[in-house]
Amino acid sequence: MNITQYSIDEILDPTNIIEGKRFEFLLDVEVDEDDELYSAAGLEIRAIVGLINEEVRIMNYFITDKSNNELLDFALEDDEEAMILAFCKEELLAPPASEDVE
Repeated sequence: MNITQYSIDEILDPTNIIEGKRFEFLLDVEVDEDDELYSAAGLEIRAIVGLINEEVRIMNYFITDKSNNELLDFALEDDEEAMILAFCKEELLAPPASEDVE
């Protein structure tokens, strides 16, 4: 599995019911042709990620075939889920890029 593009949006909770913060990651991914999830157009994974006290967890995810926008009823394998979690964690906990000040 290879992440080719991504976007992150914070999900706001105006009621303050949810502990921590929630983020929506939209990940464009490509998988090998021999993978049961393979699609020539690629896949999109919408991952809802929670951040509580520097702990990052995948709360839920949805896999969509980009060729027809069909929601796939498959679960990611443990190693694929771990890869996505590591990617999301790196993006959320990485220090912000500093701008050069002259």
